[in-house]
Amino acid sequence: MARLALVLLVAGCALCGTATAQEGITAANVRSLVRQQVAIDGTVDAAAIYLRGVFFVTTTYGKTLAIDAASGAIRWEYTPSEYSSWAGSYRMTTATPVADPDRAHLYAASPDGRVQKLAVRDGRVVWSTAITSLPRREKIASPLKYFRGHVIATTGGYIGDASPYQGHVAVVDGASGKLLHVWNSLCSDRPGLLDPASCSASGSAIWGRAGAVIDSTTGSIFVATGNGPWDGRSDWGDAVLELDSSATQLLGNYTPVNTAELEASDADLGSTSPVLLGGNLIVQGGKDGSIKLLDWPGHPIGRGSLHGARGAARRDGDVALRRRQRRHRGLDARRRRAAPTVAQRELRHEPRCRRRSLVRVRPGRRTPRVRPGDRA
Repeated sequence: MARLALVLLVAGCALCGTATAQEGITAANVRSLVRQQVAIDGTVDAAAIYLRGVFFVTTTYGKTLAIDAASGAIRWEYTPSEYSSWAGSYRMTTATPVADPDRAHLYAASPDGRVQKLAVRDGRVVWSTAITSLPRREKIASPLKYFRGHVIATTGGYIGDASPYQGHVAVVDGASGKLLHVWNSLCSDRPGLLDPASCSASGSAIWGRAGAVIDSTTGSIFVATGNGPWDGRSDWGDAVLELDSSATQLLGNYTPVNTAELEASDADLGSTSPVLLGGNLIVQGGKDGSIKLLDWPGHPIGRGSLHGARGAARRDGDVALRRRQRRHRGLDARRRRAAPTVAQRELRHEPRCRRRSLVRVRPGRRTPRVRPGDRA
């Protein structure tokens, strides 16, 4: 396989030991940045993470490498045991590894549908756990996350969306590698790892570049799903979803009224991940070229959900826009208790849109809703 180049920018030694982690790249040291090119055996289509003077990356075919930040030397390379069976094929991963808070281990994904815990010092495998029963169809595309002793991973499908697959959230115990819980975005009434062929629905990938988004206060897991069926009961395609910290319960959800249209035009809502703004606000983009501003009651305290009922189906249309005329000053108590609303800002290639500021819903004031079935 051709050896490709990984380009690193290193600020002298400011980023590799002599400076504090908070310093990073500053106006004082930016001129000392030097280009460092490291030959690696593979392509990295994910972010690098930095820990104790070392960059860690995972290649598309699942090799994880430790690269010395100062010298560019490869300290170690982990290669999955079945690497040769998928290298050069459509099976790949774009998942960024995540470090354990003990700073002695990290977690990485591979195209065999497994997450492995590796020793930072030498790449030794501590454990390796499968989070899909059909890695030929289910891809680990998004970054891994770590929260309160758990590794959180999500799955989607490969290019072409070949069935069967179901986007799901997997929670793995960081210490033992035990697969604790799996929440399936299709056939969600069936917990645990599914045989994808046993579910009548396929799709609903969770593949946004930020992956699962964790509320650091409550531990709630927020994800957005891609093209797939939606029925508000067990199928949750093209939706923004809030799960509890163990991924065993659906706490809240939002689905646009034009779900079928999004699926038909391959305009996945879940092509991006949710952004938690605080103050009950969540932002969600999508392939349709718009950004939705969601009022999510119960967030950030984590006690409520849409319509005040845990797991209650919520399907809302787009509502009218209000241009922001002054700086956002937060939400009052009335807004926090209000039923959920959504404001959509169309970000099309129109100069007049680019000159406008962000939108908001004024505290205590309702915006007209588009009822299910209406056209926006």
